[in-house]
Amino acid sequence: MFKQFKKIFLVNFWHTGKAMIVLAIFATAYYGLMGSGWAVTGEMTKWGGEFLELFGADLSKYSYYKLDGTPLSRKAGVMLIGMFIGAFVAALLANKVKIRFPASKIRVFQAIIGGILTGFGARLAYGCNLANFFTGLPYFSLHTWFFTISMIAGIYVAVKLLNIEFFKPKAKLLRLATGKGQGLKIDKKRAKRHFIFGIVIFILFLGWFFYMFINAPELNVKNTKSMLPIALLFGFIFGFIISRGQICFTSCFRDMFLFGRTIAIKGAIIGMIISCILVYAFVLNGHSVKLIEISLGVIIGGFLFGFGIVFAGGCECGWTYRAFEGQVHFMIVGIANFIGTMVLALSYDAIPSFIKSGVKINMLETFGSFGGLVLNLALFGVMGFLAYIYQRDFFKNRSF
Repeated sequence: MFKQFKKIFLVNFWHTGKAMIVLAIFATAYYGLMGSGWAVTGEMTKWGGEFLELFGADLSKYSYYKLDGTPLSRKAGVMLIGMFIGAFVAALLANKVKIRFPASKIRVFQAIIGGILTGFGARLAYGCNLANFFTGLPYFSLHTWFFTISMIAGIYVAVKLLNIEFFKPKAKLLRLATGKGQGLKIDKKRAKRHFIFGIVIFILFLGWFFYMFINAPELNVKNTKSMLPIALLFGFIFGFIISRGQICFTSCFRDMFLFGRTIAIKGAIIGMIISCILVYAFVLNGHSVKLIEISLGVIIGGFLFGFGIVFAGGCECGWTYRAFEGQVHFMIVGIANFIGTMVLALSYDAIPSFIKSGVKINMLETFGSFGGLVLNLALFGVMGFLAYIYQRDFFKNRSF
């Protein structure tokens, strides 16, 4: 029985579409308990600033940097650490951890440039594919739809660009057998060894969680310290799900444009619809909605982000689980992503105000409580319909 459970839930990849739905439900539960949505690049920006401070940088004159506490004292910081641990444990349990280097120099170039554009664009738009798309669209701030449209445009342009021969890695055939009867050497004990490592790290994680939980004040959403263990637990769950479901939001639209495959985007849309209804219930019970201005910054940032995630090969979720699987390319993407947030934060004050300024629109206030819900759900319906039409025409216009 355990072997079957291990194979289905810990070793085999999960259905991406179903994993998207489960992830959306947990993300909404996170919002309901924590009072804020699941987001990562804001915290990554703070980590970048704290890294600069280690080398004596004075960040007080930069308005974008608002550093408070440490990663271990912030809910988002602890959540992000938990997310990294969850992705690593999932990779170990499934025996997916192995150092793999980029296939070509052009891939390294793409990792650096794409990663920087992704980090820069996400922070110019005040959010990535999480805060402005997957967990953003259900939260009734109209700016998220402007970001999404711009992101899709960036993804489409990058897909077309990467189809140019220059950006296609040159495959090389290597002769692996060097003698009679000698071929690939397989470490049959590695899976067992990695599984044990994963269990050990998971136990250590549980020890940290229960230590924080026991020593935390009574749960109160206004008391950050009391919410840290909950943030840690949710982070672990997020990381574990994205690793087992191989969730990378880059693939939602890239795979549709390239292969006519809509498993990821359909799962994401269904998940966001469920989340939208649940968030609506939370809002009716007093939860607040984070609003961002509809501005050129959101549109430009969305485009750069969409272009960057395809050029680099992965979004924040994608590079996270792949980096912890040992893929060096995505380790580079992750580092470049942090650098991109630093570039934006350090140059933000020089960006003209007409790019950054705009108007905040809460759909529930502007279109009425019920009207805002219906409009948001209708927009999800339009997105799903367009995905269906694109997939239908994609295969209709091709002969196999």
